[in-house]
Amino acid sequence: MSEKLDFKKYLKSFYAPKNSDFELVELPPLRYLALDGSGSPESDEFSMAIQALYSTVYPLKFISKAATGKDYVIPPLEALWWAEDYSVFTENKRTSWKWTLLSIIPEWVTEEHFNAALAKALAKGSDCAASIELRFITEGLSYQALYTGPFSGEGAVLSTLHDVVMPENGYTFNGLHHEIYLSDMRRTAPDKLKTILRQPVKPL
Repeated sequence: MSEKLDFKKYLKSFYAPKNSDFELVELPPLRYLALDGSGSPESDEFSMAIQALYSTVYPLKFISKAATGKDYVIPPLEALWWAEDYSVFTENKRTSWKWTLLSIIPEWVTEEHFNAALAKALAKGSDCAASIELRFITEGLSYQALYTGPFSGEGAVLSTLHDVVMPENGYTFNGLHHEIYLSDMRRTAPDKLKTILRQPVKPL
């Protein structure tokens, strides 16, 4: 039996970084399951969206394995975050946030596999799953760092990135703020949460 694909090993520099200070990386185009929404991460909508995503993620893993013989480790939850005014992030105005939940998928997963997994999610009553899409995302050049601590503490870190690191090095925004959640939010103390913070950039 072939070894399971583990994105934290296969794409180690993107999914298992060690640096706590922001460093530049160059990301290739990657394919995800994606689900859009808005509101605070504490909102019912956000919680329901996570449930809908995983109600599709797990069947997709098993359906694609049965069809191809290839297996993979369920990857960490990811999310893109944005707003009309980016100060809502540094000021922690969470109800104004917009988001896209993401789950990266291997190249061997087909649209047929996805549709079969989606049908299973909908059959189990996960109506939100109807809005899940297959989506390619190309972030390219990005600043990235591993942040350890509560989500409420990210504002100061992002402020340093936006107001100091990027302008001092001649970069500006070139995509949406991206987070990868390496810890189980339900079982990890806030001060021990590990989150990858990523911001696509381009030269000024």
